Amino acid sequence: MSGTLALGFRFARRELRGGIKGLRIVLACLALGVAAIAAVGTLRAATEAGLAADGARILGGDLSVRVSYRPMPQEARDWITSRGARLSEVVEMRAMAIAPSGQRTLVELKAVDGAYPLYGSLELDPPGALPADGVALEPLVAERLGLKAGDTVRLGEGRFRLAGLIRSEPDKVASPAILGPRAMIALEAVTRTQLIQPGSLVQYEYRIALPPGLAPAAFARDLRAAFDDGGWRIRDAAEASPGVNRFLDRAASFLTLAGLTALLVGGIGVATGVRAWLDQRSRTIATLRCLGAPARVIFATYLIQVLALSALGILVGLVAGQGLMLLAAHLLQGTLPVPPRLGIYPLPLAQAALYGLLTAMAFALWPLGRAREIPGAALFRDTVQATRSRPRLSLLAVNAAAVLALVALVVGTAEQPLFALGFCAAAGGTLLLFRLGAAALIAFARRLRGIRRPALRLGLANLHRPGAPTALMLVSLGIGLTTLSAVAMIEGNLRRQIHDQLPQAAPNFYFIDIQSDQAQRFDTVARAQPGVVEVKRVPSLRARIVAIKGVPVEQVQASEGTRWALRGDRGLTYAATPPEGTRIAAGQWWPADYQGPPLVSLDARLAEGWGVGIGDTITVDVLGREVPLKVASTRDIEWQGLGLNFVLIASPGLLEAAPHTHIATVRGDPAEDATVLRAVTDAFPNVSGIRVRDALAAVAGLLERLGTAISAVAGVTLLAGGLVLAGAMAAGQRRRVRDAVVLKVVGATRAQIRHAWLVEFGLLGLTAGLLAALCGTAASWAVAHFVMHTDWVFLPGTLALTVAGCTALTLLLGYAGTALALRGRAAPLLRNE
Repeated sequence: MSGTLALGFRFARRELRGGIKGLRIVLACLALGVAAIAAVGTLRAATEAGLAADGARILGGDLSVRVSYRPMPQEARDWITSRGARLSEVVEMRAMAIAPSGQRTLVELKAVDGAYPLYGSLELDPPGALPADGVALEPLVAERLGLKAGDTVRLGEGRFRLAGLIRSEPDKVASPAILGPRAMIALEAVTRTQLIQPGSLVQYEYRIALPPGLAPAAFARDLRAAFDDGGWRIRDAAEASPGVNRFLDRAASFLTLAGLTALLVGGIGVATGVRAWLDQRSRTIATLRCLGAPARVIFATYLIQVLALSALGILVGLVAGQGLMLLAAHLLQGTLPVPPRLGIYPLPLAQAALYGLLTAMAFALWPLGRAREIPGAALFRDTVQATRSRPRLSLLAVNAAAVLALVALVVGTAEQPLFALGFCAAAGGTLLLFRLGAAALIAFARRLRGIRRPALRLGLANLHRPGAPTALMLVSLGIGLTTLSAVAMIEGNLRRQIHDQLPQAAPNFYFIDIQSDQAQRFDTVARAQPGVVEVKRVPSLRARIVAIKGVPVEQVQASEGTRWALRGDRGLTYAATPPEGTRIAAGQWWPADYQGPPLVSLDARLAEGWGVGIGDTITVDVLGREVPLKVASTRDIEWQGLGLNFVLIASPGLLEAAPHTHIATVRGDPAEDATVLRAVTDAFPNVSGIRVRDALAAVAGLLERLGTAISAVAGVTLLAGGLVLAGAMAAGQRRRVRDAVVLKVVGATRAQIRHAWLVEFGLLGLTAGLLAALCGTAASWAVAHFVMHTDWVFLPGTLALTVAGCTALTLLLGYAGTALALRGRAAPLLRNE
């Protein structure tokens, strides 16, 4: 065995001295795929390191206690400070910022005490502390309202002097401004706004800086034991922003799978390059076999060369991935939640290298094993009469082990293992489908006999002649175009969700924090405004789901798409009659005069994801009181209409007595939006108006960035597919030159040869396009249904463009290859033969 390896190493070293021209495609494909995976992994690791290093600054303290609706009891605050900890109180709510000119905009109001911030620094322009009568605004607010330093801004019933613009907010990631830009005032000034009313949407947050030597986990445990938290959410710096962590995990998983798609496409390039390279060396291999070289020496020689080139490609990919990470960190500066800590992260680099190695082994062993089993005499005629040989069983077992290891790596490192497993199954199914499609195309071309037109007959014969690269080109072209068609369908459905599916009757405004004693007057004022055609209003409470069927939510085995509803507060309302357009999926609505124990109607998707049925109990925490709600019905909710609807609708009775506010929608003439907003917020300074158009614009911008990211990832896959296709065409170019020379010698014209090859490439492109459209449609449906949890529609126009573009691209590449082949001169080639 050692002698075989030594001899194989010597032969491999001598051949590699002659250059790697035949294996450049292997090098490029592996480098591209590994670079994509390495860049994603290292950027994720760098961002997570940034989160870990700056956790206390991001959170605002070593610990954070968040409470809805009501402040933390004074005795709890005294307990915290008595242990040597520093405490900072922050109050967050939404408000309308109104300029002296009457211009107004929704802002996320943040009231901070004198101890804020415990970590980091609040940077204002001009520099200085936040005065008691002042307000600091994000530059966007000042720009919208046309404000300059010293101008007066109204927030609720209070008037504040613009003290400066917010340049840096240290805890912005942990408490982001979602529906509007930030406005910040002193905590002692919050009473002047009169925005805090019973049931108002207010969040109280208490940041705690612990003395040295006191562990956050132990302190949090003691705090919970000393007080009945009643809905407190306690976090430490290690989980400063769990939403960001979840986003990073899912985004990295998606981009890693996308990078793996590029690597799998590159794997086809590895198989292509190895096969073409072995074809070029077929005479050398045949000569060695005829001179007595054992098959295992031949196999070892070329396996060593492939591994050496694979190692080089992986190394190039790792270096390129590190460079791409640095470039991405620079380009995304200000977009990422925290600045990444740049450096070398061995684990994601090792993972990317392992991906590359397993891919190279999975795709290179088959052509290497095939060459090993072909006898010397057969290799001399393999270019004109392909020998049907298969690798021996032991090598097939090793190949299968490499494939299984690659699948295990994908699934084991994914944030959603089931989705990753489905991805692997879909990738294998797609490869098989394209291979079967190639077999069907070859059989179809072989059956068409008796065609008189020489160009058409020759073009069809090129598809099924011995050694024809039909299957290879179809697979390499189709995989990249499958990605393209899937991305096109996903983007089309995302645009449709925002633009096409929204009904014309969508509301113009949401108005929140309407007090119960203001409800009737609000209806009167809103309906009196010009252009208003509809006003709808419902009670609104905030509740935290604490148990399902008696099981604490932390222990509930909810489906991936429904876990979001178990985190944080949820909207809750009560109603005697079902909302307009309600579709009951199971159970029935309670009578209009129902006065019994609290019942609830639940979103059917959440009920399915939580394993909840009619008669089960959901326990919610409302203002510190746990209320059991018995499920009376489930509903199919269509959120696209943007009307008033809640995942939880309770029966009237008990919840009516809880302090709460109302939420309303107003629909009318968009030209009168400014008038309506001015009239309502002037009459009710505590009420905030959310313009639906602005919210949709923000969502559209988010989806546009998402679409750009998806397109960029698809571009990497298409680049890999282009490399594979170029390699496949380059591998067959020598044969095409020889064919062109022979055809010209026997009397064929350039036009006939050109037309014949265009027939061949046209059929290849059309077949690849149709199969890519089919696979891309299935992939886009799966992503929409299982990942994005949105509706999906078939977009025939998008797929038609994909098929047409695929056919045109193949014809263009085929024409370029044909033109080069036709330039071949007959005499030199025939002399060399």
